Amino acid sequence: MTGSTNERGPSGAAPALRRGLAVLRLLASRPSPVSAGAIARDLGLARSTTYELLTELAAAGFAVHLPAERRWGLGVGAFEIGSAYLRSEPLERLGRPVIGRLAAAAGATAHLGVLHGAQTLYLVKEKPAGTSVTLVTDVGIRLPAALTATGLSILAGLPSGQVRALFPDHGSFVDRTGRGPANLPDLRSRLSQVRRRGWAHEDGQITAGAASVAAAVFDHNSMPIAAIGITVAHQCQDAGSAASSCCFDALIEPVLQAVAALTAAIGGRKPH
Repeated sequence: MTGSTNERGPSGAAPALRRGLAVLRLLASRPSPVSAGAIARDLGLARSTTYELLTELAAAGFAVHLPAERRWGLGVGAFEIGSAYLRSEPLERLGRPVIGRLAAAAGATAHLGVLHGAQTLYLVKEKPAGTSVTLVTDVGIRLPAALTATGLSILAGLPSGQVRALFPDHGSFVDRTGRGPANLPDLRSRLSQVRRRGWAHEDGQITAGAASVAAAVFDHNSMPIAAIGITVAHQCQDAGSAASSCCFDALIEPVLQAVAALTAAIGGRKPH
């Protein structure tokens, strides 16, 4: 249950607004459209109130009704608000000092990336002086999310249906060095390992002779919104196998500390 809005809650500042925002948050937290009945149940609202709120949100462009499915989803208005938020670059501004400290502490290149469709988009990169490994993960670069440690750490926190939508067929998978997942079952197996560990790694999947460790940054709904990673010169002979023997212990803790710092800075929370 997402949490009751307490329909008979205390009088005061705009109860209808609070309920409308609660509906928007619920729609945003679900991987697919939701029925009005489910919204009413999860938020503790009367059905009549729920339909009134959805009708008003739809009129303003923040929700959309799908008659054939009898469900409701986010409208283009919500997308425009989200796009405006991203244009203001709060994640970059808050993440830059975190990435700078991580790069200095680890003596390695650190990144902040987000998911852009089925690709990882890099927002911030810090490379300490003297770092020898040459990387393609520059700011503004997009790389296949299923190959990068940052992308894998975000994908591991998404609902399975959303992952399937991003990678619907064999043609959705890109292979740079022969070490990446070739199909959806292979990807799901790797994501399962990431969820168990709490961090992702790749070795030679993007650049031969380079390895990365990353973990996801979570928003207030405990959904992955970004990922922080470290890349170093490294190579394992069995890096492409599901049970690689490579050790990344020295990189894991600094990454997890950076992720915890940025998650806290944006008001997020790690899933239980």
